Amino acid sequence: MPEVIVYSRKGCHLCEVVKESLEKLSRRGTFTWREIDVDSDNELRREFNDQVPVVFINGRKAFKYRMDEQEFLRKLAS
Repeated sequence: MPEVIVYSRKGCHLCEVVKESLEKLSRRGTFTWREIDVDSDNELRREFNDQVPVVFINGRKAFKYRMDEQEFLRKLAS
């Protein structure tokens, strides 16, 4: 099953939008996802500070800032 990771932070409106989409899409049961707070680790903060939310699918960066649901499903299937 594909693994999706979203790097986000508290108080980020774009992060909330992406997480809502992931929650909705994950109900199909075709992938699992988890969230990592970039502010929980100095290295992550340095890497992703100005890029959140960042979505990775199976270890590959797929989206930054915004995520189109249809494009997400296409990338998930490839």
